[in-house]
Amino acid sequence: MTAALRRSWAKDLDAATLYELLKLRVEVFVVEQACPYPELDGRDLLAETRHFWLEGADGQVISTLRLMEEHPGGEKVFRIGRVCTKRADRGHGHTARLMQAAIAEVGNYPCRIDAQTYLQDMYGAHGFVRDGDEYLEDGIPHVPMIRPGAVTL
Repeated sequence: MTAALRRSWAKDLDAATLYELLKLRVEVFVVEQACPYPELDGRDLLAETRHFWLEGADGQVISTLRLMEEHPGGEKVFRIGRVCTKRADRGHGHTARLMQAAIAEVGNYPCRIDAQTYLQDMYGAHGFVRDGDEYLEDGIPHVPMIRPGAVTL
């Protein structure tokens, strides 16, 4: 059975679903990667934040990402973050499916991601290009990446 794709604006998320999304992120980023950091950063419930996730046959969240809208200098730019999949469910294209759904929503706007360095090629397959120097975030090497928006004349 194919995992069901779900999408919700932050304001429309019920507490149980938000809990499951956050639980998966903590399992992957804090526990699995042994990286204590402030997972709850205040951006999950912002009005312009959208959450995407996949549910397995049992209704459990198996993969997630969040899509945020930012307005640096008054320009609309999107940011994808908190991309993760349960360890037991990796290797089945779940992240690619979520990325495609988020990028479809982004449309022709530019989109940024702060990628763990080892995932550069995976994000590159979705049109992202490196946009700066590698840096450490919470002890993990990252690179800034951007998927440029469509050029309009």
